[in-house]
Amino acid sequence: MTTRRTKTVQEHVQIARSFLENAGREFDAGDQLQGSEKLWGAATHAVTALAKQRGWRSGKSNARSRAVEWLAEEENDPSWSSGYLAAEQFHANFYHDFMEDYTIDRARPIVGEFVRRVLAKVESPTT
Repeated sequence: MTTRRTKTVQEHVQIARSFLENAGREFDAGDQLQGSEKLWGAATHAVTALAKQRGWRSGKSNARSRAVEWLAEEENDPSWSSGYLAAEQFHANFYHDFMEDYTIDRARPIVGEFVRRVLAKVESPTT
């Protein structure tokens, strides 16, 4: 039996950045399903990095959602939640291919900004 090593905060940050970059390439190449999943992956790894840094649970989807809600409450800013909800839409789109091009075009920057904001929090925890 192989034991999986737990990723560090910095490893999650690097994966989030890589997925965000790769999502852009996938969308640009016309692969909306892979772009959607990479965008979702960027968001989850960013949230996982923040949660791990703060000692919050992050291993399951509901724990990551709760971490985002704690951050939104802490910052008194509901846009944190909105960004994560947009990311969840891309996760669902990977499986169900329901998002129209115009919806993807509007939602991609929201998720990208969410990921960048979360990563900024991880890298500068006092801001």
